[in-house]
Amino acid sequence: MEKFGKSQSIARTEDLRLLTGHGRYVDDITPEGALFLHVLRSPVAHATITELDLSAARELDGVLLVATAQDLHDYGITEGLSCVTVKNRDGSTAANPKHPILAEEKVLWVGQPVAMIVAETPEAAKDAAELIGFDYDELPAQMALARGDTDLHAEAPGNLAIDYLLGREAETHAAFAEAAHVVRAEVADNRVHVASLEPRGCFAEWKGDRIHLAVNGQGVWGPKRELGRLMGLEDTQVHVTTPDVGGGFGMKAKLYPEYVMAAYAARFLDRPVRWMSDRTEAMLSDNGARDLTHEVALAFDADHKLIGYHVKTKSNLGAFNSNFGQLIQTYLFGRVLMGVYDCQNALLEVEGYYTNTTPTDAYRGAGRPEANYLLERGMDYAARELGVDGWELRRKNFIKPEQFPYKTVTDELYDVGEFSRLLDRVAETADRAGFAARRADSEARGKLRGMGLCYYIESILGDPSEGAKVEFLEDGSVNIYVGTQSNGQGHETVYATFLSDQTGIPMDRIHVIQGDSDLIAQGGGTGGSRSVTTQSNATLAVVGTILTAFTGYLADKMGVDEGDISFDDEAFRIKGSNAAPTMQDVAEMAREDGREDLLMHEARATLPGRSYPNGAHVAEVEVDPDTGHTQVVAYTVVDDFGNLINPMLAMGQVHGGVAQGLGQALIENVTYDEDGQLLTASFMDYAMPRASDMPFVGFTAEPVPSTANPMGMKGCGEAGTVGSMASTANAVLDALWSRGVRRADMPLTPLRVWEMLEDADTAQ
Repeated sequence: MEKFGKSQSIARTEDLRLLTGHGRYVDDITPEGALFLHVLRSPVAHATITELDLSAARELDGVLLVATAQDLHDYGITEGLSCVTVKNRDGSTAANPKHPILAEEKVLWVGQPVAMIVAETPEAAKDAAELIGFDYDELPAQMALARGDTDLHAEAPGNLAIDYLLGREAETHAAFAEAAHVVRAEVADNRVHVASLEPRGCFAEWKGDRIHLAVNGQGVWGPKRELGRLMGLEDTQVHVTTPDVGGGFGMKAKLYPEYVMAAYAARFLDRPVRWMSDRTEAMLSDNGARDLTHEVALAFDADHKLIGYHVKTKSNLGAFNSNFGQLIQTYLFGRVLMGVYDCQNALLEVEGYYTNTTPTDAYRGAGRPEANYLLERGMDYAARELGVDGWELRRKNFIKPEQFPYKTVTDELYDVGEFSRLLDRVAETADRAGFAARRADSEARGKLRGMGLCYYIESILGDPSEGAKVEFLEDGSVNIYVGTQSNGQGHETVYATFLSDQTGIPMDRIHVIQGDSDLIAQGGGTGGSRSVTTQSNATLAVVGTILTAFTGYLADKMGVDEGDISFDDEAFRIKGSNAAPTMQDVAEMAREDGREDLLMHEARATLPGRSYPNGAHVAEVEVDPDTGHTQVVAYTVVDDFGNLINPMLAMGQVHGGVAQGLGQALIENVTYDEDGQLLTASFMDYAMPRASDMPFVGFTAEPVPSTANPMGMKGCGEAGTVGSMASTANAVLDALWSRGVRRADMPLTPLRVWEMLEDADTAQ
């Protein structure tokens, strides 16, 4: 493990391929003879289907198949998409309505699939969709996060999907009863589109009784299981592959209806079928993100020590809760409920509602942004209400280094942390001491300046187990098969670097193989920032397997004891001999000796505990009070990611995450009208951050190595988003506070900021 400490910034090896047009994305692959799938989607949010006349569409030249839910039923596809449920506070199971592949009897959101068309060309399929006689009786749309008059599902009266409680209820209420200070605030977390660079897509083809589905997802095993279940196939009959993927964000983790339609059509027509979403279709049919309102209350003793924390959250689950919907807003949210603060009296109450919005809620950077956002907004409000310094209020309440390992009220076991040390570092790198002078300069120019802090912590989630397989090839190169899936994070570089570091095999001789359920028997995919920790742990395990096998082989071949052979991360050393064979040399010896069993090695490993990346984000903004325009003029990050394989790639992950968080904080917002029509269904209407919106992001790594894995690593994929939303919102509120503004919710668009200032001026 000595070489691991080098932590070298190596440029991404995959970029040459991707940037020169040699990437292999789903849309780059068209199997010979492929047909094209198009989906007719509901134009209304809520209605009873009264007619679906397919006759004219079926007669159009070039159209081979037009199908509805009944056709899928006739084929045997009768089940709905899988759902993750949790227990309600009364012990009952949360509602679990069927999420059909194609609408059955009713439509429940604008964009819900109603019928599918397969044709020789995309144009013919779209023309056929225009000829389908789709008639319906419209019903009232349910848009509010509250009990509604019109139920979307019989299983969920009043559209209440979940009524969930986590924490120590009696103790929390007692803490509030005895508190010297109680601060309450309502905090909104707006809905955003995932807006991945590459929209969703797939193609399906049958070979005999075996289906091959290629999909741009986040792991092949979940879709493999789900597709097999829905189509009544054995595990051996389903082959799922994933080529290059342009962004996932959790949205691409699940199996979507279109993938099942493609598999069905390919079987029915005995030809490959492909489907690719356009941007508006993606905005209508992809799972959404966020959309919560929180009532947060913090109880302090007379010395401003936090003694109680109570959150009531209303969560928009969309029309269903298939796959991630409820899980995100409960389990993930609750895992980091208390953040970095020493307080055992905490309570989370979640009401989840079905609405006529997206198919279901998903994550865009997981559930940790929500938890940290509301807590850090709450701490910021508390500091202002109490008239104390917000930085020192946080420091006073931090879990202290001597308190680790620390078990939280949600049963997380934090292993290490030096939060005050990171806070000191970010104060220095952000030049907190010079902020007053910068604010005075802004005021002299008629601008308002604010500084906002967020101290966050994540719980790295997902399957703690992962596998790896290493194959020595005849040309001297090596394949490493991994169970995670890159969505653009640089896995090919990171995994090759790590294996090279542990084995001495040159990095340019290592090929990373991912995304093929035939080549890799089991894997957890990518999500929850799990990839690098779990996959590196599995790589260490398989390296151990190789060392054991190669040492035994060399001992027999050279007639020495196994104890006389060692490996120093570059070569084997044999006591009493000048020979120093590398791993590749030993593999070649084994090949010449006919020992094929020594050329392939596989292992699985399970992490003993989670890791907890944490850090401090400081945003500095300047607001033009005449226009409401907000500019982020400085942004500083100090992160504890533990040991880093490649600091440059970690920095890139942070930069991307910060851009995502700033987008939500300042301009991004999904908007529906009262009838459930999506008003932000293209990039003409939905604002995405541009380069001109982004500040220079200062990044400093301040590692406190994790004790929960042998590498001392902590995940980093979502950290930028987790910290940036709250720090930016806090900075804007800091800028506006002197003008009487007392609440600032995302997105902090120029119009919204201007209206806050106008309302504050009117109230004075």
